[in-house]
Amino acid sequence: MKELNFLNNYHNTTKRDYIGRVTETDKALCAERAAQWGFDYWDGDRHFGYGGYHYDGRWLPIAKQIAKHYKLQPGDRILDVGCGKAFLLFEFQNVLKQPHLFGLDISIYGLEHAKPEIKQNLILGNANKLPWPDDYFDFVYSINTFHNLKVSSLKEAIQEMERVGKKKKWICVESYRNEREKVNLLYWQLTCNSFFSVDEWQWLYKEWGYSGDYGFIFFE
Repeated sequence: MKELNFLNNYHNTTKRDYIGRVTETDKALCAERAAQWGFDYWDGDRHFGYGGYHYDGRWLPIAKQIAKHYKLQPGDRILDVGCGKAFLLFEFQNVLKQPHLFGLDISIYGLEHAKPEIKQNLILGNANKLPWPDDYFDFVYSINTFHNLKVSSLKEAIQEMERVGKKKKWICVESYRNEREKVNLLYWQLTCNSFFSVDEWQWLYKEWGYSGDYGFIFFE
């Protein structure tokens, strides 16, 4: 297992008012709305989630970086667990020639508003029960999904990802390395249920038999 943070540049371009997040609105209400994974979370007010999650091409360099690192090839089977609108999957389609792409998410709204070019490859489902056979995928990844699961479901999801993937896997979650990042994550998060430090995530991965790579989103 290696720590690989492919999203640093993408994440750090966003300016965040951490104090305003908890003083300007009823954050508990915002979290309840966000956890419905509907319009509010994706395209509603920023207090409920993304504040408008639209395709703008920023995932293309990330797809290129990941494909280069893992030496992904045309025709590889790739799975995105928690794909949302599947912008990154779409970019893998552009980077690789004729890959076999699959995405899974619990958000009906996200799947309905995914890139049209990739919609037929997406299914509604839960991360803790993947409908594919063992060792089916050449590359499996999950970005900003697993921290939304409660611990019992989290264990199942990690073990399911391990089961369906071959050697190349990558999980990215929100986490913290110090008290400032811990507080900022508490202020900013809306849907996080598995709230662990880097050391704790690393321990859980080993405890539950995960053999792939991992990365983190930090709120500095």
